[in-house]
Amino acid sequence: MTKIPLRSVLITLVIGFSGATAAALAGVPAAPLVGASIAVSIAALSRLPLGIPNLLRNFAFTIIGCSLGSGITKEALSQAVHWPISLFFLGLAVGTIILVGSWVLARFYAQTPETAVLSTTPGVIAYVLAIAAGGVGDVRTIIVIQNIRLVLVTTLLPFILTHLGFAPGHIEPQASGSLFGSLVVIALAFAMGIVAQRWPIPAAFLLVGVLVSGVGHYLGMVSGRPPVPLIFCGFTITGSMVGARFSSIPMADLRRLLAASLICALITGLLAVGFAYPVSVMLDIPFGQVFVAFAPGGVEAMAAIALALGYDPAYVATHHLFRLLLLFLIVPFCIRIVARTVREHES
Repeated sequence: MTKIPLRSVLITLVIGFSGATAAALAGVPAAPLVGASIAVSIAALSRLPLGIPNLLRNFAFTIIGCSLGSGITKEALSQAVHWPISLFFLGLAVGTIILVGSWVLARFYAQTPETAVLSTTPGVIAYVLAIAAGGVGDVRTIIVIQNIRLVLVTTLLPFILTHLGFAPGHIEPQASGSLFGSLVVIALAFAMGIVAQRWPIPAAFLLVGVLVSGVGHYLGMVSGRPPVPLIFCGFTITGSMVGARFSSIPMADLRRLLAASLICALITGLLAVGFAYPVSVMLDIPFGQVFVAFAPGGVEAMAAIALALGYDPAYVATHHLFRLLLLFLIVPFCIRIVARTVREHES
């Protein structure tokens, strides 16, 4: 893996924290995540040398995971009995999103079935790029479409949920705990995350952070969420990472694939709404909470949005992790289905 120069890291952090601070002062929902994403994306499109090293990225994911875990209580988990219904609909949503979105890309934008499926697979960029690196699909197309959708979902979702009249989250965040206690929990989770990433565990640092913090809070061993400055840093670094992805994408590729990327993002978003709404009605869960759980974004960014908007962290994290595990199983089958469908249409 190419080492990111220290200068590029510092530039990225300065821009990211500036954007996060400006968004917070302007009252933007999920301000550090959204502000950093937008600011760094603009800088990346200006061809500034940007990047977030894996060590810093994983530390931010651990902070977010520990923040989510602080909201796992006995009262919150008492609602888990209804989650199998929701998870079933999420499985249907994931399959439909991949099949419909990839069919559109293959049929109207001349993408191969393999490229189309990997471009529309939601929320597992590392996994689909690993498949593409083995010679399946066009890597550059997959990177562009995946990254444009991720930035759009990350930046627009908080605005949509906040300003279009959807019911806000009703989970009151835990009061901030001590700085020392929070750092101990984060350090323990980070160390365990290093061990966990040796295996193919999706979103290892976020997941371990949720588990370590959640178990500690559930058993009463720790109390309170990490202090606000730590959470602000975790969100800002994550947003900066999302935006910095554009720094390595040639402008010619962005222009060539912009229309297809926007259509893909629109289709996946509308399908997520279509599956989230009946679940919200059936289970009497705020629509915004279900939508964030079903949204085709990265698990870390969606978890951060759920935390910022007051949605049940256990519900959202469980659904996104379930989706990741499901995708590991179904993506190869989806490639075969789309390829067969395209061939039948052409014949």
